[in-house]
Amino acid sequence: MGIDGRRYPVTVRQTVFWERMREQFGAAYAESVAKDYVLSSLGGRTVNKALADGVDAKIVWRAVCETFNVPESLR
Repeated sequence: MGIDGRRYPVTVRQTVFWERMREQFGAAYAESVAKDYVLSSLGGRTVNKALADGVDAKIVWRAVCETFNVPESLR
């Protein structure tokens, strides 16, 4: 929650998600991972499809972390 008690918009969470994706994979490869890899833990969807379907960015990030063995320091 924000200082005024309101929830942050989804775009803030997705902004952090994409920052982490770029940190882990680099800008170009992060986009490739998001559009090309189908993750079973996301119901057989890509990252982009899961986000478009409204899956919380935190859940998508956890799926990416598990699939690609992202280091604890970036989780």
